Amino acid sequence: MRRLLLVIILAAGVMYVILHCNLWRANGDWSPHIEEERKEELITCAFKSNVSTLLNVNKLYPFLCAKNFWKVSESHGGHKIELPYGIKRAERYFQLALSRLQNCELFGEDEGSLCKKCVVVGNGGVLRNKSLGETIDSYDVVIRMNNGPVIGYEEDVGRRTTFRLFYPESVFSDPVHYDPNTTAVLVVFKPHDLKWLGDLLSGQRLIRTNGFWKKPAMRMIYKSNQIRILDPAITRRTAHEWLHLPTKFAKLEKPKHPTTGLIAITFALHICNEVHLAGFKYNFSDRNSSLHYYGNDTMSLMIQNGYHDIAAEQRLLKELMDHHIVINLTEE
Repeated sequence: MRRLLLVIILAAGVMYVILHCNLWRANGDWSPHIEEERKEELITCAFKSNVSTLLNVNKLYPFLCAKNFWKVSESHGGHKIELPYGIKRAERYFQLALSRLQNCELFGEDEGSLCKKCVVVGNGGVLRNKSLGETIDSYDVVIRMNNGPVIGYEEDVGRRTTFRLFYPESVFSDPVHYDPNTTAVLVVFKPHDLKWLGDLLSGQRLIRTNGFWKKPAMRMIYKSNQIRILDPAITRRTAHEWLHLPTKFAKLEKPKHPTTGLIAITFALHICNEVHLAGFKYNFSDRNSSLHYYGNDTMSLMIQNGYHDIAAEQRLLKELMDHHIVINLTEE
């Protein structure tokens, strides 16, 4: 009887392992390049429990990979949704751009533990004269966005950049800003973005720049092994699941999209087990206050911007902070 019971227990254990592996395959292979034991570690560390409760999240690998982007997109419905938050009707542009990239790794094999303490550094003027540079550099992962400079602002914003999210109109083009230790992450909003990336990485000279809301970078300062393409599902989650932005807009209405900063926070919540913020507080009561920690732009530009729902983003950030999902280093 005991022998029979032991056989049943062993068989149940084998069935559990098989079922568990099949479920992961059905969910689109969270990471195609992370061996099983490191994958399990990342699953364990990816979210605090209250993140799952408040935001109702399931885990997504953040980058598209050439060898399985079709499978992954189908697994979470991206193949049925057009850009900017899916791949429908832009599949060949994704394939072309991904074919120019050398890999889609999240962290290198020498990065050690996948349980990361991360800071997302916004570009807000609140960072001025805060002397947070040394604190920011102490994190495992430093995430920045667009063309927020480091050079000349090290005391306030630090020196290190692990990931920098960008789009063609916002990426650095001056090699003085090149950092060999940065992974540059393209946030795709239109087919032109993917064609732009493919052309620059293949050495083609951009002749036409129509289709962009302002002139895009005419050179790529990052090497192809440093570049990743963010899965549109991350942006879609930010826009629709967390900000509750409409999926359709009236014909004459400006469509609203999440800011790169909020997309960066969503990205961080998918790859980090602890997320801190710096530079995400804005002074809406003073139109002449500094918009960024660099330059001379004022809050009036942000207030006039019709493409973002800043009020909704601020409400979400407050909720995340109130539930201690993120910690704001520049809260005043």
